Amino acid sequence: MLDDLRTPDTRQGRSLRLNTLIRLRWLAIVGQSAAVLAVAFWMGFPLPVGPCFVLIAASAWLNLYLTFRYPASQLLPPMAALAILTFDALQLAGLLFLTGGLTNPFSLLMTVPVVISATSLPLLWTSLLGLLVVGLTSLLAVFHMPLPWYPGTELAMPFLYVAGMWIAVVSSIAFTGIYAYRVAEEARLLANALTATELVLQREQHISALDGLAAAAAHELGTPLATIALVAREMEKALGDDPRFQEDVTLLRTQSERCREILKQLTSLSSAGEAHMARLPLTSLIEETAAPHRDFGIEIRLEPGGTEGPEPVGRRNPGVLYGLGNLMENAVDFAREVVTVKWWWDADTVRITITDDGPGFPADIIDRIGEPYMSRRPAGSAGGGLGLGLFIAKTLLERSGATIAFANAGGEGKGATVDIRWPRERFLAVESGGS
Repeated sequence: MLDDLRTPDTRQGRSLRLNTLIRLRWLAIVGQSAAVLAVAFWMGFPLPVGPCFVLIAASAWLNLYLTFRYPASQLLPPMAALAILTFDALQLAGLLFLTGGLTNPFSLLMTVPVVISATSLPLLWTSLLGLLVVGLTSLLAVFHMPLPWYPGTELAMPFLYVAGMWIAVVSSIAFTGIYAYRVAEEARLLANALTATELVLQREQHISALDGLAAAAAHELGTPLATIALVAREMEKALGDDPRFQEDVTLLRTQSERCREILKQLTSLSSAGEAHMARLPLTSLIEETAAPHRDFGIEIRLEPGGTEGPEPVGRRNPGVLYGLGNLMENAVDFAREVVTVKWWWDADTVRITITDDGPGFPADIIDRIGEPYMSRRPAGSAGGGLGLGLFIAKTLLERSGATIAFANAGGEGKGATVDIRWPRERFLAVESGGS
């Protein structure tokens, strides 16, 4: 299950950062430890301190493993996030079993994993986690060790109180889960709508500008082209069947008519659509991305890798063009002599790698590359130094369905490499205008 941490699902905007869960769990570990110590040593209540701290240590061990095993900016796919939240629910249920079950006032904390899931996971996974937590709550209502109380006495809670606690916990799980899910879903829909609106407005602005240029060109070229066509027809009539000029004059007339047809197409661009310019094969996407960076003294090598099946072809996507262009610019900035771009595709995957021969990523920030305000450029340098460009590029590419990995090509100091992969159907969908 933990291997799935490397394949986040960014298509629905539901990915949860691993670092968020790690920090929340550290907070829970501190709170649980403080509660156990206070009850056992300050209040003097009999408490199975050893088993409690075994469960707390298990949570701490998982935190340490995830911290050292994965980068801080790792995004979690739904299944991996569900597995981690399930562990949290089971660990908390174990502590409650040792300390009184539903008679323990802290039993209300069973709602926390469900609320976190509701804000970041799809409804199906949240429902499954909610059912698990309700099941654990039901078991804790019946099976549990006594609530810690003064030595020599036992606090026996009436069945009605336990039933009321069960209803309260289950109601809280249902209400807070549904409420958190609806609020998070509305926020996601609003963010997606705003993003789509910005892209549509930008696209319309470019198209409007193109329409204006086309209309201006048609207006300026229309008069001289009409004159050329008129003169060509008169020459054709005057020369008649003269074999020396007949073919040339006929060619001149037909080509002037073709130019007039092209101008008509340009003037009707906004109504006829720009499909003839919007189609963009993968190799054309790579060439268009690399072209602006060829005049900076760095060689850009385009090396095709293994290909299987037809070349992926779609429509232009501004986010993908910007993201790849930013990664290319970053490679050129740090390369010594050469930047190498390779690409592969098959029936399932589309992949691009960008490798430079520069100093590579520093070891102390490689796990955080792509976060805002995290850059390998010195602050105040000509390139900026804030890391916002990589952050925006990474965000746009991940929104298109890509997964991005930053690494050093042959160890630190031997060049950096960026690996971008799309599922083939997702690449075609985003290149077809999806967001």
